[in-house]
Amino acid sequence: MTCTAKFVFSDNLLQYHFHEDHPFNQKRVLLATELLKATGTLPEDRIISPRMATEEELKLFHDHAYVEAVKQASQRMLPEPRATEYGLGTEDTPIFPGMHEASSYLVGGSLTAVDEVLLGRATHALNLGGGLHHGFKRKASGFCIYNDGAIAIRYIREVYNLRVLYVDTDAHHGDGVQWAFYDDPNVCTFSIHETGRYLFPGTGNVNERGIKEGHGYSFNLPIDAFTEDESFLNAYTTALTQITAFFKPDIIITQNGADAHCYDPLTHLCSTMAIYERIPLLAHQLAHEYCNGRWVALGGGGYDMWRVVPRAWAQVWNVMHNMKPAKGELPTSWLDKWQKESPVTLPTHWEDDPSIVPVIPRKEEISEKNKLALQQLLKYTAKPSDQLKLY
Repeated sequence: MTCTAKFVFSDNLLQYHFHEDHPFNQKRVLLATELLKATGTLPEDRIISPRMATEEELKLFHDHAYVEAVKQASQRMLPEPRATEYGLGTEDTPIFPGMHEASSYLVGGSLTAVDEVLLGRATHALNLGGGLHHGFKRKASGFCIYNDGAIAIRYIREVYNLRVLYVDTDAHHGDGVQWAFYDDPNVCTFSIHETGRYLFPGTGNVNERGIKEGHGYSFNLPIDAFTEDESFLNAYTTALTQITAFFKPDIIITQNGADAHCYDPLTHLCSTMAIYERIPLLAHQLAHEYCNGRWVALGGGGYDMWRVVPRAWAQVWNVMHNMKPAKGELPTSWLDKWQKESPVTLPTHWEDDPSIVPVIPRKEEISEKNKLALQQLLKYTAKPSDQLKLY
């Protein structure tokens, strides 16, 4: 197995910034990038700059009127009633100057990653600035203005005519991407996330299966609040392995939200760094097994930006570049630099001490619920002739 990986980064990816108190802070991208540089695993010749997506590329998914509204909002020229119509100017997705340009760079970063892989210049590519999976065709939602994942997949379909498997491990359901391809049999979406009973956006049930020609190509695995590593990894590994065998994609796109960790302030899952070693390892394995290695990875959620996201995202690159996650101590140069700014004590190792996970009295019940959800999903990966045997 030989791999060449590319890492998309420039300061333009850091301009997507709502305000100082907003939980979505792109400094996460810088922290992860500098962590990799400090470990010596991110050579300069692997870094490529994102381009700005064109308006025509944005409109591969988004409506013309919506793109125009974002452009006007960027210049503070969008009236409040129209802003509300498009999901802009809300508490989740406030308006900020230059938001159209900043968002276009995030999209362009994902398109840059796609072209690197599909033009044969790399086997894998990572754009940590992307993964804004809640954006809709005509509306911003959940911190997401333009949906770079949906645009990148539409770009792959139109330019390269390949079958795409989209895998979303963010704690929030990947609703925007799912609905974008809900009727498309050439795009298979799989989202494992905290159940919508407790968490935004409230969707992502197992029975959301697609419509028309796309029926049977949407997969969701809602897991219970307070799910821990063992149950998460059993569900993720089993489901993704069977879904990939069922769909047999030409390329895999992964969205790597890092908000399933027990430190995350916006979710209720209880994982540790153990899952962020295994998530990219399985994607890497399946990409080589089914797609000649073609794998594009994006960022996503993750709101403990000091203790969790840099390590979790850096492990995606470590797997892409070295084919294994990093272990042991974090570099002291990175810790010394960023501890001065961090409001919390930074971890000193790639791995977590298991004691950080709170005691969950309902652990067995939670694991059993997740097994039942997994069993329901697996019925859909069986061949039609075999499905009757499962009921």
